[in-house]
Amino acid sequence: MSKIIIKTPKQAIRAVKPLIKDWYKEHFLGVYLNSRNELIKSELITLGTLTAGILHPREVFRSAIVNRACGIIVLHNHPSGDPTPSSSDKEITEQLAEAGKIIGIDVLDHIIFCKDNTF
Repeated sequence: MSKIIIKTPKQAIRAVKPLIKDWYKEHFLGVYLNSRNELIKSELITLGTLTAGILHPREVFRSAIVNRACGIIVLHNHPSGDPTPSSSDKEITEQLAEAGKIIGIDVLDHIIFCKDNTF
C-alpha cells in the first residue's frame, strides 16, 4: 500500500473533503503527517455553525500527539463561499503555531477553503 504524501494545499483539501457532511456548517479538520509529509491520519476536529467554529489547541494537538505526528495542517471551510481569513482565523493560527512550537509539532499550514475548492 503506497503512502499518501501531502505537499500542496489541494492535496490537503483532498484528504479532508470527504469528512465534510454539511457544507452549511464550519468544519475544522486536521491532517497529521510524519517527518516525510506522509499522511498518518485526517479527521474532523470540531463542527461549528453557519458563521463560527469553536476551537482550542488541545483538540488540535490531541490526535497529533497520540498518532506521533511530526507536523500538522489545519483546515476549515467557510460556508459563505468567501475564503478570506477572519481576524479570529488569524488569531487561532497564531495560537496553534505557538502551541506547536512548545510541544515540538510543526503547524505547516492553515487552509481555508470553500465547497467549490477556492482557497
